[in-house]
Amino acid sequence: MGTQIVPGGRCTQLRIPVVVVLDNLRSAYNVGAFFRTADCAGVERLYLVGITSTPPHRGVAKTALGAEESVLWEYCPDPLPLVQRLREAGYQIAVIETSPKAIDLFDWQPRFPVCLVFGNELTGVQPALLEFSDVQVRIPMFGIKSSLNVATAGAIVIYELLRRFLELRRSYPQLGAAARLE
Repeated sequence: MGTQIVPGGRCTQLRIPVVVVLDNLRSAYNVGAFFRTADCAGVERLYLVGITSTPPHRGVAKTALGAEESVLWEYCPDPLPLVQRLREAGYQIAVIETSPKAIDLFDWQPRFPVCLVFGNELTGVQPALLEFSDVQVRIPMFGIKSSLNVATAGAIVIYELLRRFLELRRSYPQLGAAARLE
């Protein structure tokens, strides 16, 4: 199966230099929630990998609420060639995971553009992707549970990157051109 690219319907909205790879997500509802977050935060593109549901899908549509029509997305059966291509294009590969090597989200100094990788709800990110990553990042947690729903985690990390990108633009107005308007 080849790569499928679906053009989004966005015109003049801000896009932050962030792409998201969804590595074998089981739940179509989680995929739809990522579409909605990506639309609201101005993410460049979603990459749907392996068994991850793709539009048109009833579960994706139910939680995306139309965002699957406005967010650029691409299906890739194998994530390794994809993240290699993104790294060659200058993206920092950041796996969001609760691994021992992970650093705290609020201590991480992202280097834009960033590729965020989120893994399967039960098994996490594939070991090969963990090894290939530039950085592993965790969301700090202080309760009894040690993990969040993947779509919830995605929203937290994406909005933290949006906050940091907007802060950079305010601090360095000459970077304004780095925001992609399409």
